[in-house]
Amino acid sequence: MTGPTGAPSLHPVATGVLIRGGRVVDATGQRVADVLVEGGRIAAVGGDLAAGMPSGVTVLDASGCVVAPGLVDLHTHLREPGDEEAETIHSGARAAARGGYTAVVAMPNTDPPLDDAAVVAAVLARGADAACEVVAGGCITRGREGRELAPLGELHDLGVRIFTDDGACLSDAGVMRRAMEYARSLPGAVIAQHAEDPALCGHGSMHEGEWSARLGVPGRPAEAESVVVDRDLRLAALTGTPLHVLHVSTAQAVESIREAKAAGLAVTAEATPHHFTLTDAACAGFDPVFKVHPPLRTAADRDAVRAGLADGTLDAIATDHAPHRTEEKERPFEEAPPGMLGLETALALTLTELVEPGLLTLEQALGALSWRPAAIAGLSDRHGGPVAPGGVANLCVFDPAATWEVDPTKLASRARNTPFAGRKLTGRVRHTVLAGRPTVVDGRCADGG
Repeated sequence: MTGPTGAPSLHPVATGVLIRGGRVVDATGQRVADVLVEGGRIAAVGGDLAAGMPSGVTVLDASGCVVAPGLVDLHTHLREPGDEEAETIHSGARAAARGGYTAVVAMPNTDPPLDDAAVVAAVLARGADAACEVVAGGCITRGREGRELAPLGELHDLGVRIFTDDGACLSDAGVMRRAMEYARSLPGAVIAQHAEDPALCGHGSMHEGEWSARLGVPGRPAEAESVVVDRDLRLAALTGTPLHVLHVSTAQAVESIREAKAAGLAVTAEATPHHFTLTDAACAGFDPVFKVHPPLRTAADRDAVRAGLADGTLDAIATDHAPHRTEEKERPFEEAPPGMLGLETALALTLTELVEPGLLTLEQALGALSWRPAAIAGLSDRHGGPVAPGGVANLCVFDPAATWEVDPTKLASRARNTPFAGRKLTGRVRHTVLAGRPTVVDGRCADGG
């Protein structure tokens, strides 16, 4: 069975869905309109489409809500295969749908890693009936060990477009150059880097600075990120291969990317909600929930990331959703694994931290959450497009004024390691529609998960 674009899909398509009374916001602007969905595609956009509707059409109330293209996450850790106790493809996809996402790129640092065509094919098959489209990222090197290139061509044949050893920095410049030269021959391929020089990071557990010195915790300096970003930008210029910088966290890296873009280099970059919201001061209580790599930085770095999103230096907001089992995250700070949940709070944090204060417009925020990441991932044929007749019906409906408090026990993820527990946020997803099928209705997953 195939979806409306010919891409594999096991989702049954609803007979018809009417999203009624919302404010449509996409890359073309804003307008108040109903949206009618038939056969997995948008059939009509206009005023009062309910008149004369045939029976059997599912009506989703969007009063007071924004109707937007579905969100796309470039950076999701689904943990399957290998650590299904923390997350599975299906539980992670439900969390994504609850957060308004219709597609996520599954990072390849699984066990076994996504460095083999058979493993990638298994992940894609497992995700075929999930609550959002699961797109596989692929490893740059075998085993993410930074030495021998993975079979990039074979993975590309399966639809992989983003190649990364995320969770590990590809620190060997020669291997990175070869990877870029190989990827240049693969249409739409992007090399994505976790920019943290391991020789500089050592065994650091947080940002190296005033707070790490106070707490006596080994640090990871900002230069560990910036030196890798600077090197990779030079290699991208040398090879002509698109480079994507993952989870940018430092002012130095933001400025380097800004200069590279001004020079016309094919570089894109992402920021996470935790890096534009939190600072290293959050680690003062030694709570491992605030441990993440790259680490939470200074207020100046946080503000630089915000500015990078505002001026377009940073193209996308990506969650770096990283679930962990509770017993792992409750270890002492320096022993606990890095990572935080992100899929169900990203939109609300963006609205609360960036849109409400006027740092980003709503259109800018949705661009960073939807159509720009869709373009980077090669998904623009079915995600992030204008809400217009003929387009694939991958949609997110959210109430920008709704307020709620983050309760880890009520999240769809199997894990509970959110640093935003107890935080009051503005903006909440009401409905999510995947290829014409409601996956979330009134904030609840349609499959009961």
